[in-house]
Amino acid sequence: MGYIEAQRAATARYNKKTYDRIEIVVHKGKKQAIKEFAQKQGKSTNRFINDAIEKAMAEQEDA
Repeated sequence: MGYIEAQRAATARYNKKTYDRIEIVVHKGKKQAIKEFAQKQGKSTNRFINDAIEKAMAEQEDA
C-alpha cells in the first residue's frame, strides 16, 4: 500500500469514528441553489447546513 492509499485509509477510519453521516433529500435544482447560497456566505455546503441546524436548535432552546 502506497503512502496516498495509506493516508486515504487512515482518513476514512478517522472520519468513521469521529463523524455521523446524515443524508438529506431535496427537490431537483435545490442542491445547486443551496451550494451557491452557502458559497456566497463563504461557507461549504456542509458548514452552511450544520450552522443552520445549530441556529435552529439554539433558537428552540431559547424559546
